[in-house]
Amino acid sequence: MTGAAKRIVLESLGWTLLVLGVAAIFLPGPGLLGIFAGLALLSQQYDWAERRVEPVRLRALQGAAEGVETWPRIIASCLGAVVLAAFGVLWIVKPPSPDWWPLSDTWWLPGGIWTGVTQIGSAIIALALIAYSYRRFHGKPEAVEELRHEIDDRHDARTSGRQGNRV
Repeated sequence: MTGAAKRIVLESLGWTLLVLGVAAIFLPGPGLLGIFAGLALLSQQYDWAERRVEPVRLRALQGAAEGVETWPRIIASCLGAVVLAAFGVLWIVKPPSPDWWPLSDTWWLPGGIWTGVTQIGSAIIALALIAYSYRRFHGKPEAVEELRHEIDDRHDARTSGRQGNRV
């Protein structure tokens, strides 16, 4: 692959992941993971993306650590992923619209099979991320504290850089 072709593929993939990550913040899916992956690819070409990779990575890890702090959070996250997968199966099976459905049948489970496939894929990714977060952070206060120090150091460096620019 030539340099130009590689650049086009990486940029296209980076922008796609970034847009899907932003959408996944509002829709079911791992939004910060998509944003991080997109920024990581775009950071090879753009300085603005390179400056944003690390803060997004730290925020994603902070969310991961907070998500496995307590058993109710872990259970709720796992149940959410299972419900998402169940809805994905429902979309794939696409049963006829029920009698109580007030809208046209075309509005019953719109999107078709690919909506279901992406929901199941998002559920699998969510469960994998929960397992990763559990193994990395649950019951390991030293790992959480190390992450907090990294976030604080990054914040302090950013704050001192801003104050140094003021005259």
